[in-house]
Amino acid sequence: MGAVFQSLGRTVAAGFVLLLVIAGAAGTFGKVGEHAWAAFFMRYLHVLSAVMWVGLLYYFNFVQIPSMPKIPEEQKPAVGKVIAPTALFWFRWAALATMATGLLLATMNRYIGALFTFQAPYTAIAIGMWLGLIMGFNVWAIIWPNQKKALGIVQVDAPAKAAAARMAMLTSRVNTMLSIPMLYCMVAQQNAGL
Repeated sequence: MGAVFQSLGRTVAAGFVLLLVIAGAAGTFGKVGEHAWAAFFMRYLHVLSAVMWVGLLYYFNFVQIPSMPKIPEEQKPAVGKVIAPTALFWFRWAALATMATGLLLATMNRYIGALFTFQAPYTAIAIGMWLGLIMGFNVWAIIWPNQKKALGIVQVDAPAKAAAARMAMLTSRVNTMLSIPMLYCMVAQQNAGL
């Protein structure tokens, strides 16, 4: 059993095996192919991706950014050269996966039009979708290009590096702010019918 938990890949694979066991025990496989099951499974993938994305967003804003001034200068390269690039890899691809699965889910459930009309009863989900899309745009168009400069992946002079780090941090804070109403809208639509 220890070998499973010593490898992230094996741990994740074991999680999916456990999921299949639980789904099989619940009789889920008899519903595969039905629209309701496909929509449910897409929602599962959407939530799974969103947990990774928003979890990393919160990690950056609640842990990494506030901790950086406390880290001795000689240890900062470990964060900037190893931890941050890896975290940003998962962060940006989780953002893309969340947006893609969300748009597919909205299409499957036939409320994609609400994205442009805010028609009842899909007002909350429309607002949530727009907030999520803005956040995703921020990740790919502002945060990631600036983080590449801040981390030295793209070479720039020291003032440009500092400006890029600040822009990435401020945009990340914007996404943290937007995540609060976005998550409310997503949950409200599903559970409160708003």
